[in-house]
Amino acid sequence: MYRTESLKKLALLGAIEKPVKISSSEFTRYTSTSSKTAARVLKLLEDEQYIERQLVTGGQMIQMREKGVNLLKNEYAEYRIIFCKDHNDIDLYGTVITGLGEGQYYISREGYMSQFRDKLGFKPYPGTLNVRLDGASTEIRDRMTIIRPIVVHGFNDAERSFGGGKCYHVEIEGIRGAVIIPDRTHYPADLLEIIAPVNLREMLGINDGDNVKIVVKDPQRCE
Repeated sequence: MYRTESLKKLALLGAIEKPVKISSSEFTRYTSTSSKTAARVLKLLEDEQYIERQLVTGGQMIQMREKGVNLLKNEYAEYRIIFCKDHNDIDLYGTVITGLGEGQYYISREGYMSQFRDKLGFKPYPGTLNVRLDGASTEIRDRMTIIRPIVVHGFNDAERSFGGGKCYHVEIEGIRGAVIIPDRTHYPADLLEIIAPVNLREMLGINDGDNVKIVVKDPQRCE
C-alpha cells in the first residue's frame, strides 16, 4: 500500500517527467506520516528500484523509474476496469516489414503455444506479422498499458530458457489476433509483432511496404 500511495504523490509532483527536489519532512505533507517514516519509505522505494534518488543539500532529487511508473499504470488499469464509462479501442497504423525470421521458432514452442491457446482462445499460425508503426502511432502505443495485459510466462525446455511477455487483443481487417510484447529491456517502441490463427499476409494479401491498421481491443471495456 505504501508503494502505490507514495508513488502516486511523487507522480503528482512531476517525478515521472523529471527529477523533483523534496525533503523527507516536506514529503510528510503528502503522506500524513512522520519525517522518519517518510525517509524510510523513500529509501525502500529506492532499494526496490521504483525510484532513483540522489541526496542533495536540503533534501533529495527523486525521479520515478520504469518499474514505479508501471506499478501506477497497473493500478490505473484496475480502477479503469471498475469505473470505465467511455473507453475506446486504440487504433494504430504502420507498415508491414520483414522480421528476423524467428517468429515461427518461438511461437511453435509448446511452452508458449499452450498459453496462447488457453489465454487468447486460439492456436496461432506459427509466425508473426511484423509492423513498423508510424510516428503518431508510436507516440500513442503506450496507451495499451492502460489495458490489463494477458501475461505469458517464461519457461525452460530441453533446449534453453525462454522469456515471458505480455499480449493484447487486436483486430486487423476484422481478423482477431494479439500483439506480443516480450519482456526485453530494449524492445523497439515502433515495432509490433502480431500473432493470429491464420497467416495474415496470405489472408489479407499484404506484403512488405503495405500499410495496415491495428485495432487494439479491450476485453474488459464498458459498453
